[in-house]
Amino acid sequence: MIKTLARSIREFKKTAILTPILVTVEVILECIIPFIIAKLVNEMQAGCDMDVIINYGIQLVVMAVLSLIFGVAAGNTCATASTGFARNLRQDMFYRIQDYSFENIDKFSVSSLVTRMTTDVINVQMSFMMIIRVAIRGPLMLIFSFIMGFAMGGRLALIFLITIPLLSIGLILVIRAATPIFRRVFRKYDALNDSVQENVQAMRVVKSYVREDYEKKKFSAAAEDVCKDFTRAERIMALNSPMMQFCVYAGMVFVLSFGAYVVISSRGTEVAVGQMSSILTYSFQILMSLMTVSMVFVMITMSMESAERIVEVLSEKSNLTSPEDAVSEVKDGSIDFENVSFKYSKKAERMALANVDLHIKSGEVIGILGGTGSSKSTLVQLIPRLYDVTEGCVKVGGIDVRKYDLDTLRNNVAVVLQKNVLFSGTIKDNLRWGHPDATDEEMMEACKLAQADEFIQQFPDKYDTWIEQGGSNVSGGQKQRLCIARALLKKPKVLILDDSTSAVDTRTDALIRQGFRDFIPETTKIIIAQRVASVQDADRIIVMDGGRISAIGTHDELMKTSEIYQEVYTTQNKAGDQDGEE
Repeated sequence: MIKTLARSIREFKKTAILTPILVTVEVILECIIPFIIAKLVNEMQAGCDMDVIINYGIQLVVMAVLSLIFGVAAGNTCATASTGFARNLRQDMFYRIQDYSFENIDKFSVSSLVTRMTTDVINVQMSFMMIIRVAIRGPLMLIFSFIMGFAMGGRLALIFLITIPLLSIGLILVIRAATPIFRRVFRKYDALNDSVQENVQAMRVVKSYVREDYEKKKFSAAAEDVCKDFTRAERIMALNSPMMQFCVYAGMVFVLSFGAYVVISSRGTEVAVGQMSSILTYSFQILMSLMTVSMVFVMITMSMESAERIVEVLSEKSNLTSPEDAVSEVKDGSIDFENVSFKYSKKAERMALANVDLHIKSGEVIGILGGTGSSKSTLVQLIPRLYDVTEGCVKVGGIDVRKYDLDTLRNNVAVVLQKNVLFSGTIKDNLRWGHPDATDEEMMEACKLAQADEFIQQFPDKYDTWIEQGGSNVSGGQKQRLCIARALLKKPKVLILDDSTSAVDTRTDALIRQGFRDFIPETTKIIIAQRVASVQDADRIIVMDGGRISAIGTHDELMKTSEIYQEVYTTQNKAGDQDGEE
């Protein structure tokens, strides 16, 4: 885990290494100051001249200023290293997520990935900051203060040899009790964020069903659950502070009482007043060091689960990668499914697709029809290799898709989903996702083909119109047409419309399909639809049922041979006739 996280330090290694060095010098200077003060007190007690006092005073000022300079420098390098590390960590996680296949993304929920890149990274950043500065300062101060205290007070410092092991045992017990709770609470954080994300995305539905109070109660219950676990963990961790204070202050009381007795009884021969004052200072430094070390352990305990969750993301490898000597050119848009079976995970008992044999010629228009859960979308997602087949193979241009360079394959197979997404930016910005160097003329041509140019021209800023995140300021039909235009700019060999004209009227749908026939005849077009009218004029129509191909043929052939197709056609036309009569 540490090795994986350490890779994200990179260019901040120098500042990360320099910080402990600066802290070490700072601690040494701070530990020397009480020693000089003790000597000054003893000199004053012996009746020294003013010159001696001034000399010691100058030494103390120099030591204090140097300690301050090294402390400030350590703070700056620590801040640079920790924030840089956090930036690299988020960047590495984001880059890794971009390489994930759908199967990898299915393993993590979206809300969990967001929590890992925000809350978890902050926790790890805080721990890293403490490790390179506070975790160095605390133990060093503890060791140097104990050595100096022992040198100045001898047997008086032995009390700390008793308290330190006791405190360590207590700290270990506290951490062991709190760690499982922190592990549990971060999982609940994911569920809480998932609830927020779901609620915000479905806000229109929530309001239309007047379910605000229900959602508030559901969120409140989840938040209360997280709060209870955190409170319990914090209560356990809070035991650490009073336990340490009791032990260390008990030690200081012992030093004061027994030290005063030694000073008085020996009349300063065994322990002088100056030595006594420095021992008290070192006792206080030991107290602060132990408190610091305990703080570090608390933070590390909290962040251990966060670190494991981050490493999970960084260690997850995409099961879809380009092979060595990958094919970098797609010859044509022909598609072959050869005895293909597929399931979404190895643990799944049922195949989503079973024994699919299908051969599509380049340039054909293929319609796919089927009920909900018939695996229509699953079938087409295998073509651009969004998933890999479980059995058999899928070929594009006569070559197994697993032999292609992934970028090459996906640039030649454009998929337009029903719920495709537009990003915040202008219409031009969104269209250029399909082709970064597309000219204005090319964008306009693609939009005309997708029947989008007409409504774009009605906007005041036309193609420079700003699109809000998710395309919330355009209608569903406008969004779908912009997504189709974006896909067309890729000039693909295969164009897949996965129910992506469901929000447009039948006239516009027909115009889009006619445009495809006239202007991109060589592109293989696969149209998944719920409406028979959307696929009726296709070269062939595939009827899916329960993850299998139930029938293949033209509209006229299926009306004679496929009961499923007949039923869908009859139902939709009856509905259409009734609407017409009304």
